[in-house]
Amino acid sequence: MSQPGRGQREQPSLSDPVADVTGFIPRGLRVSAALSWRFIVVIAALYAVVWLLGYLASVVVPVSIALLLSALLAPAVSRLVQIRFPRGLATAIVLVAGLAVLGGLLTFVITQFSSGLPELQQQLTTSLNQIKDWLINGPLHLRQEQIQDFINQAIGFLQNNQASITTTALTTAGTVGEILTGFVLTLFVTIFFLAGGDGIWSFLVRGVPTRVRNRVDVAGRRGFASLVSYIRATAAVAVVDAVGIGIGLWIVGVPLVIPLATLVFLGAFIPIIGALLTGGVAVLIALVSKGVIGAVVVLAIVVGVMQLESHVLQPLLLGRAVRLHPLAVVLAIAIGLVAAGIAGALLAVPLLAVLNAGIRSLLHEHDPDPATVDALHSQAANPNDDPEEDAGSEENTEDEK
Repeated sequence: MSQPGRGQREQPSLSDPVADVTGFIPRGLRVSAALSWRFIVVIAALYAVVWLLGYLASVVVPVSIALLLSALLAPAVSRLVQIRFPRGLATAIVLVAGLAVLGGLLTFVITQFSSGLPELQQQLTTSLNQIKDWLINGPLHLRQEQIQDFINQAIGFLQNNQASITTTALTTAGTVGEILTGFVLTLFVTIFFLAGGDGIWSFLVRGVPTRVRNRVDVAGRRGFASLVSYIRATAAVAVVDAVGIGIGLWIVGVPLVIPLATLVFLGAFIPIIGALLTGGVAVLIALVSKGVIGAVVVLAIVVGVMQLESHVLQPLLLGRAVRLHPLAVVLAIAIGLVAAGIAGALLAVPLLAVLNAGIRSLLHEHDPDPATVDALHSQAANPNDDPEEDAGSEENTEDEK
C-alpha cells in the first residue's frame, strides 16, 4: 500500500467513523463558514456596545453634546489664549458669552411672542368665526347643532381621557427634569473639555501602547478638527434655513417674522424634530393670521426649505466640510434616527466624521508628530490630501508657537 507523498494530505475514508471529514467539505463552504461565525461575533460585540450606550444614555448623550459644544467654542477659546488670556479665564468668557447669546435669543423670541399674543388672539377669534361661517354656508352646509355636537364630543373626549392626559403630563414633567439634569451635566463637562481638553486627551492616550501612541494621538486630533468643521457647516445650514423661511414669511405677510426666523435658526441644530417644531409654529401662526391659504403657502415654503436642507445643503456642505460623500451623510442621519431616535440623528454624522478622519489618519500617518497637528483645523490624513488646508494648518501652528 503506497504511502502519501510529502506535502500530500491523506484523504479520509468514509468507512472510518472517527475520520476527519474536513477534506470532504468544499473550500468555498469552509471559507464561508469561517467568515460567518466571525461576522456573528462582530455583530454580537457591536450589539453589546450599542446596548451599553443605550443603558448609559443619560450620561453618554450629555457628554456627546458637550463634545459638540466644545468643538463649537474651542476656536474662540484658542483665539483668546493666543492673545495672552489664561485658559481658565478664556473658557469662562466664552461660556458666559455663549450662554448670554443663547439666553438673549430665547428671551427675544419669548418677548416678541408675548407682545404679539393679544393681536394673535384677536386674529384667532376672527379665523374661527370664518371657519364656522364656511362650515355653515360653504359646500358642507353643516347646521349649528352639528358644530355644537362636535364641540361637545371633543370636550367629552378630553374629560373621559383625563387620566391618560394627566399621566402624559406627569411623564412630560419627568422628561423636563431629565432634560434639566442633562443640561447641567453638559455644561459641567463642557467647562472641563474647554479648560483642560488637552490634558484629558493626553491622559487617555497614555493607555495606548507606546509604539502606536503618536499615531493614535494624531488620529484623535484630526478627528476633533473634523468635528469643528462639522459644527461650522451645521451653523451655515441653520443660517440658510432661517433666512429662507424668514424671507418667505415676510413675503406672505406673517407677523413675528424675526422671532420665527430666530426660532428656525435655533431649531436647525436639532435634526428632524427641530425643523418640524419650528416649521409647525410658523404654519400655525400663518393659519391664525392669514387663514388657510396663507398657512398652505407657508407650509409649502417650510417644506421646500427643509427639502433643500436635507437633500442639498446638508449633503454638500457637511460632505465638503467633513470629507464625507453626500450619500454617506444622508444614510448616517437615517440610520442614526432609526437606531437611537433624535439623539442618534444628532450624533450620527459627527461620529461618522470623527471616525472617517481618525481612520484615514491611522492608515496614512506612519510616523507622525502630534506637535505639528492643529486640532482645530488640520483634518487631512497627510499633506498630499489637501495642500491648501495643510498649509493653513502649518501657518496656524507657527502662529501658536
